[in-house]
Amino acid sequence: MPFLAHRTPAGESHLLIDHLNGVASMAARFAAAFDSAEWARFAGLWHDLGKYSDTFQAYIRTVTDPDAHESETVKKIDHSSAGAQHAVASSEILGHLIAYIIAGHHAGLLNGRDSGACLEKRLAKTVEAWRHGLSEQPEPNLPPLPAFIQQALSKPRESAFTIAFWLRMLFSALVDADFLDTESFMDEERKHQRPMWPDKILVQMEEALNQFIAQLPKTKTKVNDDRQSVREACLEAAERSPGRFTLTVPTGGGKTLASLAFALKHAQKQGMKRIIYVIPFTSIIEQNADVFRKVFKILGVEGVVLEHHSNFDPEKETTRTRLMTENWDAPLIVTTSVQFYESLFANKTSRCRKLHNLAHTVIILDEAQTLPVDYLKPCLSALKELSEHYHSSIVLCTATQPAVGRRDDFHIGLNIEPDREIIPNPEQLYQRLRRVCVNDIGAQSDEQLAERIDEHPQALCIVNTRKQAALIYKVLGAAPNHFHLSALMCPIHRSQMLGEIRNRLHTEQPCRVVSTQLIEAGVDVDFPVVFRSTSGMDSIAQAAGRCNREGRMDKGQVFVFKSEHRASERFFSETAGCAEQVFELYDDPLSLEAIEHYFRLYYWSQNDRWDKKQIMQKYQLLQDRSLPFSFSFADTARDFKLIEEHSKPVIIPWQEEGQKLCAQLRAMPQPSRKVLRKLQRYTVQIPERTWNRHLHKSFDWVHGQYAVLISPALHYSDEIGLALEGDHVNSDFWIM
Repeated sequence: MPFLAHRTPAGESHLLIDHLNGVASMAARFAAAFDSAEWARFAGLWHDLGKYSDTFQAYIRTVTDPDAHESETVKKIDHSSAGAQHAVASSEILGHLIAYIIAGHHAGLLNGRDSGACLEKRLAKTVEAWRHGLSEQPEPNLPPLPAFIQQALSKPRESAFTIAFWLRMLFSALVDADFLDTESFMDEERKHQRPMWPDKILVQMEEALNQFIAQLPKTKTKVNDDRQSVREACLEAAERSPGRFTLTVPTGGGKTLASLAFALKHAQKQGMKRIIYVIPFTSIIEQNADVFRKVFKILGVEGVVLEHHSNFDPEKETTRTRLMTENWDAPLIVTTSVQFYESLFANKTSRCRKLHNLAHTVIILDEAQTLPVDYLKPCLSALKELSEHYHSSIVLCTATQPAVGRRDDFHIGLNIEPDREIIPNPEQLYQRLRRVCVNDIGAQSDEQLAERIDEHPQALCIVNTRKQAALIYKVLGAAPNHFHLSALMCPIHRSQMLGEIRNRLHTEQPCRVVSTQLIEAGVDVDFPVVFRSTSGMDSIAQAAGRCNREGRMDKGQVFVFKSEHRASERFFSETAGCAEQVFELYDDPLSLEAIEHYFRLYYWSQNDRWDKKQIMQKYQLLQDRSLPFSFSFADTARDFKLIEEHSKPVIIPWQEEGQKLCAQLRAMPQPSRKVLRKLQRYTVQIPERTWNRHLHKSFDWVHGQYAVLISPALHYSDEIGLALEGDHVNSDFWIM
């Protein structure tokens, strides 16, 4: 009887040899982008060798759809260890490289050696006879290694990360090919819902962008002239060869459309496939993605802009875009720093499928300076790999350069040549776009601050904690023209509030806002006066970007103050301390020289923290023929968390639509994906300790999975958001 790989519910059989050849061919095509086609081909040919066993063949003839990849954790017959063992038998040393990705192609990349599941144990495992199936395919020898991997092996102490990163990319090519080939046979409808992009899609997108820019209002202002010069500099720089670039543009300088113009032209010139925007804050993502959708609406092509983040509006999601999030098969992806970097260090197949699509890509890192100090070395190492070995260009796009460039006192930084700064004279551009004066007004009580805010018809006050935002708002007093914003308000509530705030600003009505830092990064508002509690200089620069944004005044006023709640702001004490030193030394604390001094204090002098979780030490080359490559992929995925998971969600039945969705959630035997995605817009994250204390007291536990606020009239207000009884003194609840 023929050997089978899969069977459909209708009983149609997918021949194993067809599956192996199909995966091998597709994986090779994916890995050709980083000169590794033959290695991916071998991984594809060998990944399911264990399915030749009599036990698996008997099993597959008695069940339907045993391997449709619906879950990575479903217990099945082990059919991956055989291929891993065959790889090592084919080449005692180098075979371990393919063994990692074959052994992990369902459960995820393993640690090399561990007390639990690991590659070493899989290689020693007794597997059922399968070699009789090799008569279906030739017995090849492993191909030569790519040149950059050969070079890495000659420097074993320095290059283990390079080799491990290459394995991640090969793993991505294999698992994406495996999913797609299986899907092609098992689910014809789903296969046809995946996009087929025209060869000239980037050309069409560039034409759409040019048309969009041509239709923008031609108001002759100094700011618009400077934005035009930024765009022209980006187009000129796009002619350069791939590599690492910096784009130093002050807030309000038009870098969103300018960087897009660079990326589209550069991608075409260099034969790149897509553009990825990596943004630290969902508020910027939503805003930028909306701009991009307006730009490309004229194309009439669904999914040109793919948003991949937790706050994505489900009303914008389609089956096509949902499928694209699996492997980032789209021309333009807009995602979060958390999604991007944690995927680079993940081990599960669902997170890794997209990685091979980072090759031959323009990667725009917006607000690049926001990387946590404790993860600098692994993050920057991954960016080096992408630009040096995967034919991608990295653009560090920020108002506060230099943050992560290499220098004598920051040897882990990215080596960026001076001519790779896209703006010819960043200091000159900063002076031309300087629209604010920054003043240090020292310590301020909440009452003093409220009095200062009340002196101005339109003013924005940004503080470091939810608690202080609520307290200052209370002192300021409830009024139709007073607004409060914090993460204790669900996203849809915040969006409505921002809409009202923008309308008041546009119509020149009184508008005073007290907010946490969620408003300062990328949220398009323009106040004549901004107050900012002391924090890092990059945050202060972002706050300044909400002041006199359109240059309607000669100079807007930014007042930096020390809060009376500094004891509860320990999280910000380090960056605030560095900023205070800068204020003492520079008349203009936002000048490029002052910002450079800030990063010297905050980033460059903290080498003991650059890899706090010791991620880079989890990859070693050993003089051990039984395990020559000791890579701890599972431990890395566990430890690499840009945001520690110490908060839990509460669903808020806010207004009529929120109440209706919560009622649907309770009524459904099994909540639908659509309802759950909509409820993300009605969710507030709170500390786990607070969440546990209020479960069954203030929250219903629906379907044993979802906490729903019981009495929104008591615990949720249109002014403050969520306010749980007894937590007004709990600093954990109010932080951030």
